[in-house]
Amino acid sequence: MQTDDPSQTRTTRWPQPMAGLRGIRWADVPREASAGITLAALIIPLNIGYAQVAGLPPVTGLYAAIIPLVIFALFTTSRHVVGSPDASIAGLAGAALLAFAAPGDSLRLQYAGALAVMCGLLFCVFWCFRLAFLANFLSRAVLVGFISGLGIEVFTNQVRKILGASVEGGPEVAGLAIQIRDAMAGSLQTEGYLVEVLELLKSIPRANLYSVAIGVGAFVMVRLLKRYAPRAPGALVALVLMTALVAALNLKEHGVSVLGEIPSGPPILSVPVVPPADYLRLLPGAMAIVAITLCEGLLLVRQYSRKHGYKADGDQVLFAYGVANLAAGLSGALVTGNSASRTAAMESAGSRSQLPSLIAAATIALVMLFFTDTLAFLPNAALAGIVANAVLSLIEVKELRELYQMRRSEFWIAVVCLLSVLVLGPLRAVIIAFLLATIDVIRRASRPGTWVLRESRDGSHFVPTETITAPDESGLIVYRFGSPLYFANANLFLEEVEKLVTQGPTPIRWFVLDAEAMVDIDATGAEVLHQVLTLLANRGVTFAVARANPQLPPLLQRYHLLELIGENRLYPTNRHAVAALRQTE
Repeated sequence: MQTDDPSQTRTTRWPQPMAGLRGIRWADVPREASAGITLAALIIPLNIGYAQVAGLPPVTGLYAAIIPLVIFALFTTSRHVVGSPDASIAGLAGAALLAFAAPGDSLRLQYAGALAVMCGLLFCVFWCFRLAFLANFLSRAVLVGFISGLGIEVFTNQVRKILGASVEGGPEVAGLAIQIRDAMAGSLQTEGYLVEVLELLKSIPRANLYSVAIGVGAFVMVRLLKRYAPRAPGALVALVLMTALVAALNLKEHGVSVLGEIPSGPPILSVPVVPPADYLRLLPGAMAIVAITLCEGLLLVRQYSRKHGYKADGDQVLFAYGVANLAAGLSGALVTGNSASRTAAMESAGSRSQLPSLIAAATIALVMLFFTDTLAFLPNAALAGIVANAVLSLIEVKELRELYQMRRSEFWIAVVCLLSVLVLGPLRAVIIAFLLATIDVIRRASRPGTWVLRESRDGSHFVPTETITAPDESGLIVYRFGSPLYFANANLFLEEVEKLVTQGPTPIRWFVLDAEAMVDIDATGAEVLHQVLTLLANRGVTFAVARANPQLPPLLQRYHLLELIGENRLYPTNRHAVAALRQTE
């Protein structure tokens, strides 16, 4: 790999095109071209399946692999991450569009384009204000629960497609069943998942056995190829074989549904025809998609850039997502995120740049020009089996088990997020996920580590002990508070200081605050610190601050606390503070 461009080692304000192509040599082109053909083979069946998950025509998934894929490849700074629709994004898009148009309605395509435009604009805003750091504020537990819930929901939907059950009684009964389902879903205050499970169970006796054989066969074939021939495009192989089987046995006449006609030709650029007010109504769904892509995508970018030793600018990756989604909205494509599975496949194929994405886009464009007639015969059950296999990786049972063993509180957060997706729907679950993440952060910060530091017998160092331990008879307390002082933990600070000063076996004469970790104090913290200083002054205790960070004295001065403490009571180390206080004895 060639040495990185020095400009990549610093954050830049304006996007640098083709950063994802750096480091490639002419000798690498054959390998990258082969990886590009493999990527196209992976994208075609999966993108068609994800478009169906979102309740959109199959062509929207294929369009997402042309212009949006090219634009993402040209603007991203990651050499490995593949910009593409994925199961979680498709599930969120389907949930967001549910309130605007039903699957099959021509308006749904217009709203899908408007949703992609909103996502693109949000990503561009996030890039403009350099907000890539927000990916750090959604915990792994929240992501595990949320994504696992989406995986379960999408998997259930694919199982229903594999069954291929028809509604008894014709279109009238089918319409009545839909009305009953919607009424039950409304009465249960859910998005209908629990009702869909009941419908799934009821449809089992009416399942089309040919459809089940095709779907399960595709599912098993993909898993076997992944295990025994991981470099083979298992999804494409399974789809080709099952399509040939359906054609050879004329299974369409036996109730096996096929994809149907797909318009040929390249995507046509157009602005979504949606009332302006509906763009605001799409905002919650767009925020949900952006939030998940932000966290998953940047995590993936960091993972691969660190593994392969190059610098990736997270903020420019947001710009790449933004322009790719704007292109998706204007070209009739499904909203674009990132694909962990296809990224891993490209790495295993030896890819080290975004060139395979460009080659895959060109390949799929040729398919759209000359081979759409062949795509029309793809069996829907086989596509459902392929997507069901792909979404299994989203259901992170192993990670849930590890959370249960390592940190029980985070396990329950993940479970609540998972159940929220299933019971309340993905969009409401995003709000709950962020609330849980915020509550968890505040809960941890409200109980920081605190210690009383005692001098060792030889006086060479200080030994931290629990604050519940009674002070010794020296009349000196060195107290370490292990976090910034703010509204969530200020009361703890006051209670512990009060307890240390008032419940000791001997009167306390000196109190030293080790403030190394106290890098910030908010207004509530300043008020509490003022109360502490008043308490200590009333009891005749001399107060001092040791190991303060450079930003702490200006804060104390701003809150008019420095004059109460005294500038001469700020010491560089605990030893200096203890020695100075003892000299005043």
